[in-house]
Amino acid sequence: KFCSLERQIFDFLGFQWAPILGNFLHIIVVILGLFGTIQFRPRYIVVYTVWTALWVTWNVFIICFYLEVGGLSKDTDLMTFNISVHRSWWREHGPGCVRRVLPPSAHGMMDDYTYVSVTGCVIDFQYLEVIHSAIQILLSLIGFVYACYVISVFMEEEDSCKY
Repeated sequence: KFCSLERQIFDFLGFQWAPILGNFLHIIVVILGLFGTIQFRPRYIVVYTVWTALWVTWNVFIICFYLEVGGLSKDTDLMTFNISVHRSWWREHGPGCVRRVLPPSAHGMMDDYTYVSVTGCVIDFQYLEVIHSAIQILLSLIGFVYACYVISVFMEEEDSCKY
């Protein structure tokens, strides 16, 4: 899953700890599922199919989070476990975005933090995050269907071996 690896990189750049953890687990389970397919171990593939359902649920949550559905707010520190004020990397580095860093105010009201102004983005960062999650959902559904097919093939082979 190169898409998951790409997403992991951008979540690391934005210090998004919750998605980093989810992406890491996803990559591990995908490797486990591939190993199960190659080694003819249906239990590993079943673990992959269960994880895929959880992964789709997580990505639906991310879509709802960035679209601010049901009282969720993309401006909270939920994705960083409330340990930092970082946001999505795409917020400041999206396609066409012009980023300007302004110095702290003279009165020191911002405590050494600088204000970042972002203008001219071709597509807003929340929609890029939604697109990433939608792609993950699509790939997961394809993987789920394929995993179910492989499990059924393994079970048919196992049944045909009995006398």
